[in-house]
Amino acid sequence: MSSPNGKLVFSLFSSKTDLSYCIAYNQQPVILRSELGITGWENGLEIEKVEDDFVDRVWNPVYGERAVVRDLYNQKTYILKKDGTSNRLHLIVRAYNSGIAFRYHYEGTNQNLCINSESTTFVVPEETYCWFAPYAQALHLRKPVENWPGEAERPLTLELKSGLYASLLEAGMVDYSRTKFFVKGGEKNIIRCKMYDSVEDFIPFTTPWRVVMIAESPKSLLENNDLVLNLNDPCQIRNPNWIKPGTVIRCVSLSMEGAKKTIDLAAERNIQYVHFDAGWYGPEASKQSDPRIARGLDIPKIVEYANSRGIGVWLYVNQRALKAHLDEILPLYESWGVAGIKFGFVHVGSYKWTTWLHEAVKKCAKHHLMVDIHDEYRPTGFSRTYPNLLTQEGVRGNEEFPDGVNNTTLPFTRFLAGAADCTVCYYHRKELKANLPLNARSLKNTSCHQMALSVINYSPLQFLYWYDSPQDFQNEPELPFFDNLPTTWDDTKVLEGSIGEYISLARQKDGVWYVGSITNNEGRKFQLPLDFLNADEKYELTLYTDGGDEVKTRTHVAIHKEVVTAKTVLKLNLLPRGGCAMIIRKK
Repeated sequence: MSSPNGKLVFSLFSSKTDLSYCIAYNQQPVILRSELGITGWENGLEIEKVEDDFVDRVWNPVYGERAVVRDLYNQKTYILKKDGTSNRLHLIVRAYNSGIAFRYHYEGTNQNLCINSESTTFVVPEETYCWFAPYAQALHLRKPVENWPGEAERPLTLELKSGLYASLLEAGMVDYSRTKFFVKGGEKNIIRCKMYDSVEDFIPFTTPWRVVMIAESPKSLLENNDLVLNLNDPCQIRNPNWIKPGTVIRCVSLSMEGAKKTIDLAAERNIQYVHFDAGWYGPEASKQSDPRIARGLDIPKIVEYANSRGIGVWLYVNQRALKAHLDEILPLYESWGVAGIKFGFVHVGSYKWTTWLHEAVKKCAKHHLMVDIHDEYRPTGFSRTYPNLLTQEGVRGNEEFPDGVNNTTLPFTRFLAGAADCTVCYYHRKELKANLPLNARSLKNTSCHQMALSVINYSPLQFLYWYDSPQDFQNEPELPFFDNLPTTWDDTKVLEGSIGEYISLARQKDGVWYVGSITNNEGRKFQLPLDFLNADEKYELTLYTDGGDEVKTRTHVAIHKEVVTAKTVLKLNLLPRGGCAMIIRKK
């Protein structure tokens, strides 16, 4: 079967001993003949019936990288039978213009089901390379598909010898066991699925989607990341108007005085939320720490003061406390007026904890609480169904002080799966903070690199100034860029990009364009056309660049303004680990 534009072709092969498939794009192989199957249905299968479907619709997210998403695909459901059982296995396959997705559905009598393995494989052509990361917050390393040092995280982005790019993802993983990828010792170019643990449920039952996203360039991969959302159920919150994305700053001083200073700073700088991180209710790893009782803080008074200044409050709660007190704290926090909860150190991967986690998000929605999940959790599109889940970590973000190579790799790997809370830093540099010891971890990248990341790294809840305190601010002239920064968008355009080298991305909100460009650890000169702007209109460009010592501010950010049109081509010169940021408004 073909994608609607005819470029992608999925082929299924069936025999009594084998069920397999292959995928081609413009007659170029992407996935060579590879095995299909799941517990109890690995062989001896026969296609009993095939059902066809075609869908072309648009939907409007509660928020997102685009205000309108198109869901366009051809679908076939292959109904498989097997001797000795009256049950059936449905292999459901969708062909989008941007990729192929398939999943298994067990159909039959309501009997116990145990899934402990999946024989799905992805055989890739010779000389295929991948960006391998063994865990969610690891560095991505470019490797051939052989001799991997462990399992690979999802998404797994591939570069084929033909010049095509692909990425293996998981979508709709809500009540299942996380699946990573591995290569057997001695094998080459055969990527296999590895479930974290067994899944026990009842028939009928449907597995998550296995997804092969395919594009002619890394730029197009990122442009097509709505595919994961399309593979999830529509919003299940009847009235989601209370869900308000925005920027947030962390209160690093867990005292009433420190809380008020941070709230006042947020109000001054137009930051929508203040977050109280680990420790506000005691040591997070201790069973004695009670998230119903604050230590040294009066949370209701803080919330009242924050709300009087137009600021919302988020609270961090470790999973140990969530597990013990979830059903008590949700109505309590709602009565306090808390805006959201950041889940900390959640268990991820297992069937038990995956199911628990998504049920917890649903419970939060009933109490009008937004959610940010930290540590190893990676999204598979659940924010479409429950958009109170604004964002999640599962990324090597700024708290790890990554370099430019990391930051130019993530858009084409981790961000294909969805939003990532990268905790953008700004002032945490040795040269700006004299009290930092010589061995302190500090930012490796320039000021404008950090500014651009706040546009490039999509997160509806965007942390700014992660390691910074109110005393770090000295009214630098570039701060209005952060002050006015949206976190959700009406449109997004990936202008150019190469994995681990550079990216330029433009996002539009209410007619105003925000643009971010970054480079890796090497300097880069390039031209950037503004042809994404409306023709025959004039715009005012505010351009922020790294000015070096010629700019006599602590952060050395140069600010330039000029009138531009869709015909303008900017000549940019980025420093090593540098970047530039822009705001473009109609005149």
